Amino acid sequence: MPSKDGDISWQLLRRIVQDWSGTAAELAEVSPLDGGCISTTLKLELIDQKQAVLKISPHRVDRSYEEESYQLDLMRGLGLPTPHVYAQHTGTLDEPFSYILLQFVSGVDLAVAKRQCDAPQFERLQDELGRLVARLHEQTAEAYSRLTPGGCKPFDCWSEFFREVFDPVWQEAQQCGLLSVKQRKVVGRLHDRLDQLLDHGDRPRLVHWDIWSSNVLAEPDSAGEWHVTAILDPCCKFAHAEVELAYVDLFKTGTSAFFKAYQQTHRLPDAYYRVRRPIYQLYFLLNHLQLFGAEYAGRTAAAIDGVAALV
Repeated sequence: MPSKDGDISWQLLRRIVQDWSGTAAELAEVSPLDGGCISTTLKLELIDQKQAVLKISPHRVDRSYEEESYQLDLMRGLGLPTPHVYAQHTGTLDEPFSYILLQFVSGVDLAVAKRQCDAPQFERLQDELGRLVARLHEQTAEAYSRLTPGGCKPFDCWSEFFREVFDPVWQEAQQCGLLSVKQRKVVGRLHDRLDQLLDHGDRPRLVHWDIWSSNVLAEPDSAGEWHVTAILDPCCKFAHAEVELAYVDLFKTGTSAFFKAYQQTHRLPDAYYRVRRPIYQLYFLLNHLQLFGAEYAGRTAAAIDGVAALV
């Protein structure tokens, strides 16, 4: 089965599944799944009907799979539905492929589930997702940081960590031809005032950081009731929990039922709606502007208009 650039062989895939499932294991079918820009994501089916998902980066030392494995295990230990990690390998000179082999979890993404559910079913599904995210956010730390197996630099101040994450985004945005001089000045003034604007009274909390419809799988049970079967592709951090909620709201992953369920555990203050949500959403839009170009120009311009009164 060739990859995008033709260098993932059937023999390599066969060796990976035999390392996982034994030397008698044989591939029956390999099919592509949606994945990232760098990795190739494949569904592997064996003759004995076992299934797995392989995310593989050809000819790269890709340590992101080490982080993904660690974060999936951590989330599952907290009671969130995540796929089991069967195997993970970081590429070397002798074996120049990095990969993670995961449990195949059945389900459709949240956008498809919305089309297949009736309205009450989808509201109950949203309620469940809100409770799961609230459970994730119950995990706290003493400092803000990225989450890796070996640990990362801690930050006592949230705005300092926020800058560490988003400074590269802002640097690129300043060179972006899709923003006017006036828009760049507004964002520049905002960026200079982040210490004051992002001040809050909460603790660092564990966040997924990329909860959008494609990273949430769901399916109905035998009684026809829909449930979340997996939350995928974490980019976990200890951060201000509100940044996750602003992202969920920005990309319409969560409905009012999601936020109602979430706020039974974590009440959102007025300052979230007035100040912090528009700031967080602007920075996510700036990032998407860099990644995807003009299709995000209008939304980014509207977000800049929305924060102008804050500076």
